[in-house]
Order: sequence, then structure tokens, then C-alpha cells
Amino acid sequence: MIASGMLSCYFDLPWLSEAMGLALEQASLAAKEGEVPVGAIIYWDGEVIGTGRNAREGRKDPLGHAELDAIRMASEKVGDWRLDRALMVVTLEPCPMCMGAMLQARIPLLAYGAADPRAGAAGSLMSMDDDPRFNHTIKVIRGVRGEESARLLRDFFDRKRAGS
Repeated sequence: MIASGMLSCYFDLPWLSEAMGLALEQASLAAKEGEVPVGAIIYWDGEVIGTGRNAREGRKDPLGHAELDAIRMASEKVGDWRLDRALMVVTLEPCPMCMGAMLQARIPLLAYGAADPRAGAAGSLMSMDDDPRFNHTIKVIRGVRGEESARLLRDFFDRKRAGS
């Protein structure tokens, strides 16, 4: 588990806003590629060690979620599957699959932008982050640049519905 002093640096709101900006950049790239605009960044001791964006359509892969790509990259960079000093920053509240992967990777802290009432597993639909049946828990910071994240998603789906 990460030391409380190291963890506290991630609670600085201007820093979190800047970190979410990088995730929003990844989400925008996903949208340009025709993917649902979700982006993820993983920090380790304040440094970016993993990035990801949705790629399900392009790869024809149901596992092509931003969070999973970021976890894979971070694990390779760290050289371990345990990411117990990491912060996951993602534009949309993670689904059950992605929360499960974060629990397995021992990621202790998550910051997300937009809530997902239909599939969110960090407090909206379900709360895998602090479910006592799991061995591990994840501290969650909700709503970081949430309106901006939600607007990116709304605009994407509005364009899809309009056929552009």
C-alpha cells in the first residue's frame, strides 16, 4: 500500500485537474478514431507510467477499454503486476470489468470525471471500490472535470445519432 504522505499529493485539486486534462486528451483521440471517448492515465509517484483510450471498435476487442490499456502499459513499465503506488485517472467512471482489473492490480486510488449510472462500478450502479467481499479497496475521487468529461461523451453520441 502506498504511504499516506505519497497518497496525499494526489488530493491536490489543481494537480488532479491537470492530470484529468491528459486523460481528456486521450479521450479526444479516441473520439477522432471513432471510439467512445474515454481516456485513462496512470501515475506512479507523480509520473505518468500508463496511458490508454478506448479501442474496442478498431481492434474488434471487447477488452479494448482505456483503463485496461493503461494498466498493461503501467505494469510493463514498473515490471510488476502490482500497481500499489498508482493513481488511475479516467474520464468516465469505470465499468465492473475495469474496476475488477484495478482491484487485481492493487491500484489504491481512482479519480474519474463523469459518473456512469448505467455501468459505473465506483459508486453509481455498484460500488466495487469499497465492497468488503474483496481483499482490496480503492479510494475514489469523483467528478474531477466531470462536466467536461460528460460533455465529450454527449457530443460524441449526438454526432453518431446525427450520422456524422
